[in-house]
Amino acid sequence: MNRRRFIRQLSLLASAGVFFKTSLVKAAFKAKQFTQRYLRPPGALKEEDFINRCIRCNQCAEICPNNCIKFFDSENGLESHGTPYITPREKACILCMKCGDVCPTGAIQPIKRQLEPIVQQVNMGVARVDKQLCLSWQGKSCGVCYRACPLSDVAIKVGFMEQPEVLDACVGCGLCERSCIQIPQAIKVIPSHTLDALRRS
Repeated sequence: MNRRRFIRQLSLLASAGVFFKTSLVKAAFKAKQFTQRYLRPPGALKEEDFINRCIRCNQCAEICPNNCIKFFDSENGLESHGTPYITPREKACILCMKCGDVCPTGAIQPIKRQLEPIVQQVNMGVARVDKQLCLSWQGKSCGVCYRACPLSDVAIKVGFMEQPEVLDACVGCGLCERSCIQIPQAIKVIPSHTLDALRRS
């Protein structure tokens, strides 16, 4: 094999390697998009209706006293671009209900900051406890998630050694997940739009 032919074949192999690596990166990015876990603000409509009605005005984030509302760029697909979301592990919702008061389109419905309306109308998701990670379920009393919950004894209760049990009234605000001292966290909120998709499948 002469030198020129050898160099040409080496170049072809290098190009193929770059293409393969690029394909892997794109596939990984798509996988990240698909599996990204996020919550919508309290009072948000069902996912499809929410995306269609939200006008990306940013007023919900401006009024939020906990600065927990962020906005999608392109990482969650074009249809979600500019819509508000919450990442509970970074900063959770304190259920002040101010975002619904300022939403001009009803994408986030106004809900009174009272126990009964919040429990009945807020559906951000449902918290789930991983007993293999939870300190209290492993015999080391913790109870941090219970004390962080704004609806303690309504949305979550604790038993022996402060073992947490999530109740049906959980609205998915994420404060329990945010406060969990375990890494990875022993309690996570499953978003309502994820639960809806699972029910449809």
